[in-house]
Amino acid sequence: MADPIPLTWNEALSGIFGSISLAAWIFLLVPQLLENYKQGSADGISLTFLFIWFVGDITNLAGAIWADLVPTVVALAVYFCFADFVLIGQCLYYNALNNKKEKQKEGTEQNANGQREDENVVSSEQTPLLEGAASPTAKPKRRVTDVTEENMGLPGSRRRSSRRSNERRTSLERILEEPTRRSSWVKNTISILLIFLAGTAGWAIAWRTGAWRPTPVGKEGEDGSGPVGAEVLGYASAVLYLGARIPQIIKNQRDRSCEGLSLLFFLLSVMGNATYGAGILFHSVERQYFLTNLPWLIGSLGTIAEDIIIFAQFSAFGEKDVAVE
Repeated sequence: MADPIPLTWNEALSGIFGSISLAAWIFLLVPQLLENYKQGSADGISLTFLFIWFVGDITNLAGAIWADLVPTVVALAVYFCFADFVLIGQCLYYNALNNKKEKQKEGTEQNANGQREDENVVSSEQTPLLEGAASPTAKPKRRVTDVTEENMGLPGSRRRSSRRSNERRTSLERILEEPTRRSSWVKNTISILLIFLAGTAGWAIAWRTGAWRPTPVGKEGEDGSGPVGAEVLGYASAVLYLGARIPQIIKNQRDRSCEGLSLLFFLLSVMGNATYGAGILFHSVERQYFLTNLPWLIGSLGTIAEDIIIFAQFSAFGEKDVAVE
């Protein structure tokens, strides 16, 4: 029986970060699924983003199978595809449902407008007959020169007063929303810490039970690089992952809002990508090993920069502000 490979700090950190990444990816789509359910809408998330991401996960799965990667990586790739399918299905369902409601609302409004137009026609036909008679209960016509509560004061004073009241209302709403925002950040922080603990505990259990063992450094790439087709698929998935977030960034910028998006969804994405890359690099930085994993490193670490842009949009836009007249 071969001597067990000693556990070094690098190998331990590689295993821990890999396990944390696995936990982050497993729970990644749950926050956005819950956000869509609470909102009853999926308008906040770009379907183009999801479709490109889905194609990226499919190529990632094909490349992982072709390269004969470890079963956990293949199983996780399968889970990605399944979770993407569920999220896309939920978004399509809510979009179809809300479009149907919007059409029904428009039909109701058109019917109401038609009824009002009929009433106006009847009223205009009767008006000439009633012009000569002054009804005691008839409301006097308002003239431009009349002084009323609406035009009392300096020109524009009512508009400024309305703006000030709206500003006061907006300020009050912001004050009332502050505890909610703080509790949201606390909730997200606790969720991140729980993922870290779950990943670390999972690695410790796997190591103690023998389900995880250190891999000898330098063993990777002894027989050369993997299949060229798998490498091509790896680079294709990296390009798709990098391009997937661009439609979402453009949508947020155009709407000047991140309403309907789950911040925890993108926090877990950064966490999963960062720990995935750290797990690879802590194991080894030898040239052949690095080149073999380069497509997956580009796909994981490269998207962190785009997620930082989305975080900046969350900070700048948040939810849509209340319109001020």
